[in-house]
Amino acid sequence: MSDPGNFVGGADRSLGQLVATATAEMSALVHDEIALAKAEVRQDVKRGVMGSAAGIIAGVLLLFAIPTLSFAAAYGIHNLGLGLAWSFLIVGGAFILLGVLLALFAVAKFKKVKPPEKSIASAKQSAAVLQGVKPHPRPVVAPGPSRPAIGGSSLVDKAVEKSPVQDKSSAVARSSA
Repeated sequence: MSDPGNFVGGADRSLGQLVATATAEMSALVHDEIALAKAEVRQDVKRGVMGSAAGIIAGVLLLFAIPTLSFAAAYGIHNLGLGLAWSFLIVGGAFILLGVLLALFAVAKFKKVKPPEKSIASAKQSAAVLQGVKPHPRPVVAPGPSRPAIGGSSLVDKAVEKSPVQDKSSAVARSSA
């Protein structure tokens, strides 16, 4: 977030302007966090789709190619002089090996899918910064010659008495008033 002291005339801005600036910056921060999360999720979805496609293709290849190519390869090996049963066993083992290799590729792609770590870290950092923000203590104005008390106390003094204690100095000032 930006530092309000960097603005020209930053000390002369009204409370409304400060609230508007803070609201705008918080809105921009939330939008940026959402955009970062979307980008990370989009990247992981692409990886997941690629892994799924590889798994589906491996299944389709195994399903449709095995019968056709098995017969052709087995009879081809049999023509080389090996028995027909051994020929079919060799071909079946080759297709199983190909299917296992494609399944391992699919698992490798699925393992690369991760939670949106940058978004989580950024959101945690923003939450930590916002939790550390505390309101500025307000000075207690005691009735004096420039501020006479009306009926024993002024409306401002009553409001100060009702507001929560923010630090030790204001608590001491309120107790002595």
